[in-house]
Amino acid sequence: MRKLLVAGNWKLNGSIAMTADLISEIIEGLPNEKNFDVAIFPPFVYLPLANTSVGNAIKYGGQTVSEHESGAYTGEISAAMLKELGCQMVLVGHSERRSYYKESSANIAKKFQAALKHGLTPVLCCGETLEQRESGVTEKVVADQINAVIELVGIEGFANAVIAYEPVWAIGTGKTASSEQAQEVHAFIRSLLSLKSDTIAHLVPILYGGSVKGSNAKELFSMQDIDGGLIGGASLTSEDFLAICQQADVLSS
Repeated sequence: MRKLLVAGNWKLNGSIAMTADLISEIIEGLPNEKNFDVAIFPPFVYLPLANTSVGNAIKYGGQTVSEHESGAYTGEISAAMLKELGCQMVLVGHSERRSYYKESSANIAKKFQAALKHGLTPVLCCGETLEQRESGVTEKVVADQINAVIELVGIEGFANAVIAYEPVWAIGTGKTASSEQAQEVHAFIRSLLSLKSDTIAHLVPILYGGSVKGSNAKELFSMQDIDGGLIGGASLTSEDFLAICQQADVLSS
């Protein structure tokens, strides 16, 4: 059975003090015994602090990763470096990376492959813009993004991976896909994977990312194919993040 996962993407936010305080408050606020997973994705420079602070209560990882092992790639961070810092996971293909930094699906597939090579769990982000949704091409967009990875690493690569569906039009806008809209795309993703392997399709956690809050988390996470959330803004305060974790705890108990 798939475990719910509540993952916080801090994006370009934080400080040493905030990182220490937020991690401490989250750990203190989580139940001692829980049947769901929690992960955080701080900026790179705060990963060493996460390494010494999270203990066994929270997983953590990088917000992106280079497809290169080493070399003259100024500013890049390799999968081996993340692994050395104790990271268990890494985001790949977040919509902001695709949009602002022009990362292609082929490039993202290589990042996914690099993460797997070094024992990191890649969290593959996929999703459509508002224009694409209104044009009726949501499934094609999402399928192309996922198939690019399958073509490079095979369906077996998803045996130790997470997928995060993030409708771009619902990120940081306050808009949220209805639970039914989100479930529809999650079910499509699982059916797409099942074309290659029913077993892996059943095992892969698929998160929803797009203005998840404590007030809507239970309804979203109750959907058959939604296995938790990739949380943006609400992951930056312990009160908001723990409110979402509380709903995951209720559903997991």
